[in-house]
Amino acid sequence: MSISLADARFLFDRATGLIRRGWLSLRTRGLRASWQRVRTQLRRVPEAQRAVLYFPAETPRVPAALPTSDAPLASIVIPVYGQLEHTLRCLRALAGQPPRVPFEVIVVDDGSPDDSAGVLPAITGLRYHRRADNGGFIAACNDGAALARGEYLVFLNNDTVPQPGWLDALLRTFAEHPGTGLVGAQLLYPDGRLQEAGGVVFADGSGWNYGRHQSPVDPRYGYLRDVDYASGAAIAIPRALFAQLGMFDVRYAPAYYEDTDLAFAVRAAGRRVLYQPAARVVHDEGATAGTDTGHGAKAYQVRNRERFAAHRAEALRQQLAADVVPSPAGLHRGRRQVLVIDALSPMPDRDSGSLRLVNLMRLLREEGAHVVFLPADLKHAGPYTETLQALGVETWFAPFVGGVPAWLREHGSRFDSVIACRHYVAREFLPLLRAYAPQAQLVFDTIDLHYLREQRAAQVAGDATRARTAQRTRMLELDVIARSDLTLVVSEAERALLADDAPAARVAVLSNLHRIAGPGAPFAQRRDLVFVGGFRHPPNVDAVRWFADAVFPQVRARLPDVRFHCIGGDVVEAVSALSARDGIIVHGHVPDIAPYMDGCRVALAPLRYGAGVKGKVNLSMAHGQPVVATPCAVEGMHTRDGHDVLVADDADAFADAVVRLHEDEALWTTLSRNGLDNVARHFSLDAARDTVRQVFFARRD
Repeated sequence: MSISLADARFLFDRATGLIRRGWLSLRTRGLRASWQRVRTQLRRVPEAQRAVLYFPAETPRVPAALPTSDAPLASIVIPVYGQLEHTLRCLRALAGQPPRVPFEVIVVDDGSPDDSAGVLPAITGLRYHRRADNGGFIAACNDGAALARGEYLVFLNNDTVPQPGWLDALLRTFAEHPGTGLVGAQLLYPDGRLQEAGGVVFADGSGWNYGRHQSPVDPRYGYLRDVDYASGAAIAIPRALFAQLGMFDVRYAPAYYEDTDLAFAVRAAGRRVLYQPAARVVHDEGATAGTDTGHGAKAYQVRNRERFAAHRAEALRQQLAADVVPSPAGLHRGRRQVLVIDALSPMPDRDSGSLRLVNLMRLLREEGAHVVFLPADLKHAGPYTETLQALGVETWFAPFVGGVPAWLREHGSRFDSVIACRHYVAREFLPLLRAYAPQAQLVFDTIDLHYLREQRAAQVAGDATRARTAQRTRMLELDVIARSDLTLVVSEAERALLADDAPAARVAVLSNLHRIAGPGAPFAQRRDLVFVGGFRHPPNVDAVRWFADAVFPQVRARLPDVRFHCIGGDVVEAVSALSARDGIIVHGHVPDIAPYMDGCRVALAPLRYGAGVKGKVNLSMAHGQPVVATPCAVEGMHTRDGHDVLVADDADAFADAVVRLHEDEALWTTLSRNGLDNVARHFSLDAARDTVRQVFFARRD
């Protein structure tokens, strides 16, 4: 039997620890012959897969000051016992790359025998407290918590080097994930290897640093995740919750297992314990207490495991067995696991399909599913990949996916459902999914019906070649629908079409998904016109050119000062050339679109062909920005002309509607208010919950 490098390392490291503690015999476990073979498989993480780390300059040795606040949001508590050089390096890191949030630093000196008492009090901005007697880690941390003034407590070992942005990422987790009670950082060795991506607790009470010695960029360790516990070397918890739970439990004094028990207490109080990979902290493991559990302070780790196992016996019955190798499948056991496959990683600031997909993954997670994303191109998409990971989506990419068949062979059995987006992606994956995930419900997400869009484009252009292409797309798309268990479309109009074209298919409507931004600026503070849409999409190119040629000259004749803002990535020459015309501004891709949603008075959707539901219309309505659209652009959107949108088909009528809406405050206000209501009722995450529950969470016979 072959095993992965990660599994081999886990078995080796875990067995080494158990043997050292006298809990495992090589002879009784039958590992004699294979032991050396497993050891020779292990190698260090390649240089390219290690983290690039920040270390503070060694001079000056003692920081003159820390940029702390008298009104801190976070209180960083650093317990110390000797090891002054480590403490100073940690403080230099805080001074050299300070967090953005207001913070204070409390150093609790647990009776250090070195010169800590002479050096540390002189650092400006540092709150120094020396205990009369040496009481151990728990006593020092609890003393620091009692002195803290911040809303959040952050316990930080003195043998750490916090990386830039670490504290901001920890605290951001509480705001972005309601119900969070404790957050742990990603811990790294000084050489850039991973030390811990959250902790695993086994049924016997023993623990494991998940990801130990692996690459910190490995997809298994790169996403926000609920964890059994997080090592107390770098954790954050609301100060009120810490006090409510009785602080660190003194039954584990002087140290070890207090952080594990705290995590169990947080969960028992109904709060989540999360691992935040964006909060990186270098930890020189064992610098203070060593790593040998046979003697010294680390010996308490063995004793306290037994105390913890007795104290949390009931909760431990739900944990992994002690001989199970932790894996994503096991860590998310008991939850619906959904795999999402698309051609590329979604880019929600560039196209409405991506925004819908990200919000669908967000909604699945809110409903309790664990979501895994696999881009067909297997590329890490920079901030777009990191956005998914920050949501808690397990996101895979090369080189950690050696090949799609091999990856599905390893992971396919854990999925309850698979969503394959776009017919040209789904048709390539369907045979593999049937082979390696036969238990999974296969859901084909059309995004929009491609053949319908192509048919309409052919009609507008009067192009027989395009019509033949559309017919071939129809054949391919209907074939994928026939081979899938369920098909998602974005409008009732498309479901009605499939009732004729694919009457045997099981079809559900899951439309665009938007979060309501609110009404934005009032009428008087807005001006100008705006179009939003990516230009890889041919209907958007056609729409902008038609508006610029046939409509905008009429609008400018009546509103000489009005400008037309054209926003969208992948600008083609035909669109770029429009910027030479008076009043037309071609912006290209705009990372933050909110100023245009809140500042422009009228949004435009001059589409002459297309399919699906138009995200540009939803987006503007969600910002309280009224829209002038063609009938094609509002198909399937539950709109009424003059109520929540203005609809016009030909150039003259479109120009009249634009001028009227731009100048009529009463009409503008009515459409703004009703547009927000339209999005809330039909295109919000809440509006889609019932469909998501029925499709992905209902029992299937």
